[in-house]
Amino acid sequence: MSRKIKIALVGNPNSGKSTVFNALTGLRQKVANFPGVTVEKRIGYTNLKSDSGEVVEAEIIDLPGTYSLYPKSPEEILPFQILCDPNNESHPDLTIVIADGTNLKRNLFLCSQILDLKIPVILIINMMDIVLYKKMSIDFKGLSDRLGIPVIPMDGRSGKGITELKKAIVLPLVSPVKDFIDVREFAPEVVDELRSIVKVDSNYNAFLGANNLHIISGFEMQQWKKDKIISICEQHKFDPQQMQARETLERYKVITLILKDHLTSLENPVQKSNSYKIDSFLTHRVWGYLIFMVVLFLIFQVIFSWASYPMDLIDSGFVSLSQFVRSSLPSGLLNDLIVDGILAGLNGIVVFVPQITLLFFFVAILEDTGYMARVSFIMDRVMKKFGMNGKSLIPLMSSVACAVPAIMSTRTIQNRKERLITIMVTPLMSCSARLPVYTLLIALVIPKGSIYGFNMQGLVMMILYLLGFVAALVAALAMKYIIKKKERSFFVMELPMYRVPRWSSIGIHLLEKVKIFLFDAGKVIVAISIILWVLSSFGPSGVFDSIEKKYEGQSLSGQIQASEVSRLVQTEKLEASYAGKLGHFIEPAIEPLGFDWKIGIALITSFAAREVFVGTMSTIYSVGGDESAKLTIKEKMAAEVNPHTGGPRYTFAVGLSLMLFYAFAMQCMSTVAVVYRETKRIRYPLIQILYMSGLAYLASLIVYQLLKP
Repeated sequence: MSRKIKIALVGNPNSGKSTVFNALTGLRQKVANFPGVTVEKRIGYTNLKSDSGEVVEAEIIDLPGTYSLYPKSPEEILPFQILCDPNNESHPDLTIVIADGTNLKRNLFLCSQILDLKIPVILIINMMDIVLYKKMSIDFKGLSDRLGIPVIPMDGRSGKGITELKKAIVLPLVSPVKDFIDVREFAPEVVDELRSIVKVDSNYNAFLGANNLHIISGFEMQQWKKDKIISICEQHKFDPQQMQARETLERYKVITLILKDHLTSLENPVQKSNSYKIDSFLTHRVWGYLIFMVVLFLIFQVIFSWASYPMDLIDSGFVSLSQFVRSSLPSGLLNDLIVDGILAGLNGIVVFVPQITLLFFFVAILEDTGYMARVSFIMDRVMKKFGMNGKSLIPLMSSVACAVPAIMSTRTIQNRKERLITIMVTPLMSCSARLPVYTLLIALVIPKGSIYGFNMQGLVMMILYLLGFVAALVAALAMKYIIKKKERSFFVMELPMYRVPRWSSIGIHLLEKVKIFLFDAGKVIVAISIILWVLSSFGPSGVFDSIEKKYEGQSLSGQIQASEVSRLVQTEKLEASYAGKLGHFIEPAIEPLGFDWKIGIALITSFAAREVFVGTMSTIYSVGGDESAKLTIKEKMAAEVNPHTGGPRYTFAVGLSLMLFYAFAMQCMSTVAVVYRETKRIRYPLIQILYMSGLAYLASLIVYQLLKP
């Protein structure tokens, strides 16, 4: 025997919902020690078995964090719609409310609202490790009896309490009988008339509808009913702000009485003192910024220093593998495809896994310890001057990993103008896809060495990342005056407690991120590498034959050595191929930037994703015979000669110009798609493409023209 139920996980931001979701479903949603990690619903499934043998097939819905059922930002609307609209496809049979045990007064406010919706509820008191450390004592049995629902203590970090939660889920569902507060007495006529129109299970559901008319317009109901609800509220002069204030005061009055009987708190003065001491430095109006800069500086120093050895090992491994495949398989198109197409493309992505892993590792530590929330707090003063606020920093810093989830996380920004500005400038932040490009070019044109003991290449990497942040601020300042919307803005953020990083969680997070980087980017790169190999290996009919005949006589006469003939033939074939013609087509436009037709091909292919640049260059420089398999991509590019000057193709001027182009250009189709989805206007991604491409071109042009020999 089995039954199916839908379960919604609800709670305040940073209360541990995603941790509980992962424990119940076995999935690996991101968790971090700052608010706003979950910005859209996540769905997972689990099967639980009761003592009687009944199997419960549960659909678990992880909802974005919300402080109440009065939505103030886009991501808070979703919980309201799902919980308050019985016709919503995700409306739950059971709600699990996750509450931060260190702040029960505020967390019970949301729980009390859901109780009054008459949805069966299980209350989880999470973060029990901190509760015990703070010497707080909670009477769980008394609290359960008082609320009329199961109350389960839990430590999400260690998994304690998950077994008890699973046992509670399989019990028969019981809806709350008694109202937490009687909202009908605030507006009896409105509540009664709304319940006669909209068939809901509670007075509170009708009361919430009257308080959120702008949201229920999206509910699945006949238009005449929506019009009637508005008419009733106007007829009885229903004041949403006044009613919400009365409800809030009444709820906190009851919550205070409950906690007086069932919560004993003895704050640990040592812990509180230590936290204040740390914050006095990390959030200081001067030292806070300096500490943040030092942290970033050290991260990039470590990334470049530690990653160099495994990167060299991977590079050498691919060179050996290419040589082995080249010598083992019969010569021909299949051999060339595998070595010059597939392996060359894979090398262009796998070699950067060490740096990507280290970057994600340090970002995860900053998030999990609670430091990122402090950075967001101290940056609010700066961000306001540029048309954003402190909440904008979380998307900007998150885009160091990837701009797509970072743009989605802007839903936590309540002010529409600030959210739009943040969306428009977030892609300027250097993401993990730019890291392979930076790494290759820095290694190519920046000499190894140190300045006052610090790695010079790591310093350049940090400057590129800071440059993206500065560009984002400048672009935001311009948009602050261009976008005419005016809304009052405020920044309120609860600083989470400092915590020791959860190493197991960070490990899982790293595996997931690296897996996504390898497989998502890898699929695109391999596909483009194969297409590019085809375009580079074939050309218009008869062209390749004429090139071979041109050099055949010179080889036989001994005018040119055989090895040099082979190199010249392959070079001319590549230039005459379909890929070469494509590169030559755009070469006049990019030549002022110091780019040749080979770079032009990479610019075109990398519009799908920036990291494709490395795979493209690897494929282009691999099409050229047996000798090319013995060199790494960096060695091949370093050996490239500029036919006009006779010197190296990749000079400091060319390398810096190319780095700046990739620092500013909008070359990511996924980002374009998510900007369109979040803004619901095609003009915004188009504006983004135009202004970022223009900025990239102008910056590269100026730098190259100033620095060229």
